[in-house]
Amino acid sequence: MKDNSAGHIDISMNPRIQKDRQLIIESRRKGKWATLGAFFRLSGPGWLQSAITLGGGSLSSSLYLGVLVGFSFLWLQPLAMILGIIMLSAIGYVTLSTGQRPFRAINEHVNPVLGWVWLIASMMANLVWSMPQFALGTAAIQQNLLRSVVGTEVMPDPWGKIVVGSAILAVAITFVMFYNAGGWGVKLFEIIVKAMVGMIVLCFFGVVIKMSVEGVLDWSRVLRGFVPDLRLLFRPAETFGPFLGAVEPTCRAFWTDIIVAQQRDVMISAASTAVGINMTFLLPYSMLRKGWDRQFRGLAIFDLSTGLFIPFVLATGCVVIASASQFHATPAAGFLGEVNRQGQVVQPAGNLVGPYNNLIQKRLMYEIGAEAFEAMPEAQRAERIGSIATADRKMAAMLVKRDAFNLADSLAPLTGRVFSHYIFGIGVLGMAMGAITMLMLINGLCFCEMLNLPARGRPQRIGSLMVSVGILGPFFWKDAKLWLAVPTSVFTMVLLPIAYFTFYLLMNQKSLLGDNMPTGLRRVAWNVLMAVAAGMAGFGSVWTLWSKLKFFGIGIMLAFIGLALIVHLVRRTTKRSV
Repeated sequence: MKDNSAGHIDISMNPRIQKDRQLIIESRRKGKWATLGAFFRLSGPGWLQSAITLGGGSLSSSLYLGVLVGFSFLWLQPLAMILGIIMLSAIGYVTLSTGQRPFRAINEHVNPVLGWVWLIASMMANLVWSMPQFALGTAAIQQNLLRSVVGTEVMPDPWGKIVVGSAILAVAITFVMFYNAGGWGVKLFEIIVKAMVGMIVLCFFGVVIKMSVEGVLDWSRVLRGFVPDLRLLFRPAETFGPFLGAVEPTCRAFWTDIIVAQQRDVMISAASTAVGINMTFLLPYSMLRKGWDRQFRGLAIFDLSTGLFIPFVLATGCVVIASASQFHATPAAGFLGEVNRQGQVVQPAGNLVGPYNNLIQKRLMYEIGAEAFEAMPEAQRAERIGSIATADRKMAAMLVKRDAFNLADSLAPLTGRVFSHYIFGIGVLGMAMGAITMLMLINGLCFCEMLNLPARGRPQRIGSLMVSVGILGPFFWKDAKLWLAVPTSVFTMVLLPIAYFTFYLLMNQKSLLGDNMPTGLRRVAWNVLMAVAAGMAGFGSVWTLWSKLKFFGIGIMLAFIGLALIVHLVRRTTKRSV
């Protein structure tokens, strides 16, 4: 396959593609079952997307979604994925119908501002997302794998993070080299990642089955979680009601604001991690590199529906159910003077003590003011902290952010403590490694496209190595490593509508699609579905900008829209004058 100057991919001389195309044509003649079998045999890019989306972001969002809102938002991630698949299908349709590289097509037929912002935003997402992936991978090795074996910290920080982070980076670079070179290395890596992801999904699925068999799960509550309840954007989940009611009225707003803010962030994070803007960049180029064309459009939609939607919904749903059952509205053990069966006082997990104390201190500052708190003598400060009511301590123990080491305990009812940490740690490490590798691959592709060079050689290596900045993630984040993926996802949610609205416009460009443009009811259906998907992404972006940056965030959005309109008008005037 070769790239030509017009941005097309030449696949006419590839015998493998000709064979695949002929298989699709012949299977369609034989009927639906034969077509279905051919699609299963030829599917690929959808599973690649699944490997990306089932990374640390989806894991973190699902776990904290269960922790904060219980079963109430089980509907959110499937809906976000459906909307994402609609837009990915549109992207695939345009790409396979024209054979053009999307970045060039957008710049020529829509607006270069949208094209360049889409590319740059995808690169930004790659770089930003690399930080939580490195943090998750480092935490999985240090906390879940090594500490579970010896019972103590093997490599104290900062050297522990340096050694572990460097090892993860070295392995990721090696995998990228395998991908760039092709051959058995690519196949081996894909098998390992799928096995790791499959293992953690099966483990959580097993936990859900075990809870169901033992009567732990109330399936009526679980099923009600698939009914949308948007009230949780503005108020805490009902299960927090009795605990908030026990807090002094003057301090109730403090805990309410914390819960609502975290709920919103996790909801936005869960929606954002379903389909990220960098996924919209990878899909069309992965299809073109496989040599797919307009004969493969039906296969592309099938591939996304089976290889992406089904694994994602099963995995995230099980994680939400498992975490909600064990952590939602449940104080972390050890902060309220609990005793075990032997009558011994339960000690809190060491990694939760600092965050718990920070919440208690913030609660005291809310009551007396930050300046008064700072001016207070140390002894008096400790006395005031010690006198904080049990109801407030209980709220702090509920809202303290668990890390991978704590969340691995959710597997203990199924496998036992040590084995659960092995499974959880290997699964999280596999997700992080897979995500880091794919981020490197996508960024290398973006960098080459930015320079208008073929995706190979030194430019691709330079672009891939830019993602190495993520190794700094474990050093700049002192809170729960899993939680780092949540604010990162909130940031990427702001960028997602850029891709959605860009491809909405591209799908309606007669100059690009020509006779391939949908007509009649098919065009109406495409536009309605894309409008819903882009509109929902736009709402999430505006909501995020307003809640985080207020008028400054809205100003940035309006400036971007204004620049795009100016460039559009200038190009339109120039074309008329020519």
